[in-house]
Amino acid sequence: MTARRVLVAAIGAALALSAAGCVSSGGSNSTPAAGGTDWATATSAQAAGGFDALVTAAKAEGQLNVIALPPDWANYGAIIKAFGDKYGIKVNSANPEGSSQDEINAVKQLGTQDRAPDVLDLGQSFATGNAPLFAPFKVQTWDSIPAANKDAGGAWANDYGGFMSIGCNTKLVPVCPTTFADLAKPDYAGKVALNGDPTQAAAAFAGVWAAALANGGSLDDISPGVTFWGKLAKSGNLLKVDPTPATVESGQTPIVLDWDYLNVAQAEKVKASFEWKVAVPSDGLFAQYYTQAINKNAPHPAAARLWQEFLYSDEGQNLWLAGKARPVRLVAMTQAGTADAALAAALPPVSGEPKYPTQAQTDAAQKVVAQGWPAATS
Repeated sequence: MTARRVLVAAIGAALALSAAGCVSSGGSNSTPAAGGTDWATATSAQAAGGFDALVTAAKAEGQLNVIALPPDWANYGAIIKAFGDKYGIKVNSANPEGSSQDEINAVKQLGTQDRAPDVLDLGQSFATGNAPLFAPFKVQTWDSIPAANKDAGGAWANDYGGFMSIGCNTKLVPVCPTTFADLAKPDYAGKVALNGDPTQAAAAFAGVWAAALANGGSLDDISPGVTFWGKLAKSGNLLKVDPTPATVESGQTPIVLDWDYLNVAQAEKVKASFEWKVAVPSDGLFAQYYTQAINKNAPHPAAARLWQEFLYSDEGQNLWLAGKARPVRLVAMTQAGTADAALAAALPPVSGEPKYPTQAQTDAAQKVVAQGWPAATS
């Protein structure tokens, strides 16, 4: 639970999104590394001298600028530490509670400055909608990333994700809701928090779309979700507080709609005080991946590419698993025997088949929510 995902319609990170076109790269602040390699234009480690050369160049740069990566989000704290320790690279983390829009704004506003972000973690629609800002790069494990989860030219790739879920404080809520239908019950007056504003927050937007699916809507019609939350606002069930770990721990937000990996991580944190029960609602099953990309003007282009290599390596993918998120290479790693079986088995159970929108459906849903949400929930 964090403000990190304040982004417009980032939920478009569907497993089945088609690949976008290739974009050109070339950070204007880049300089060729030793041996003549300009890592700002390298589209793969192999094409620019090999992985060892990339490591050498990244260590020479010595730093990596990341943005909007809270340490309690999907295990990012451990991931950042593991990368820094492994390669001796200092990771500069800016605006950890920021949003995908903040990331894009930083790329545009900081341009070629040394403090510009090197890499980006974005909702899908932000990735597809801003691909010209990215430097195409294909990691060594590129072929094991499903085709529907990556740009054909290497501009971006999905990385980790999960399902919309309901987290519940059993100390304050005797009978926890497990479906969207349950959330409308009078028992939950003043108790149900949506993670952010759905006109800006990916998790909240997902919560609206999941509610639509649970109430006669579809991937082509998100309006029943807006209506559903509007009714909860009018009945008093919708608690207009942006949930955070602090609000969960204090009891201020006893029921939270959020990604399963965030709710499960929260359960681990509070288990000594109370049970935070997590359910993936079968009546509104909705899933999403988040996307990685490299700023084409990355001030540390080699470190940026090494970061991508790390995230999509077996080591990096298992670190997502440790954070209760579902890594994009999980199927391939399971088949290869490189996925941590115990961590995979700990993922919340899911019943049914999730719904995955196309980019066109996401764009249309975004407009509906932007236009209807303020009036529906006022």
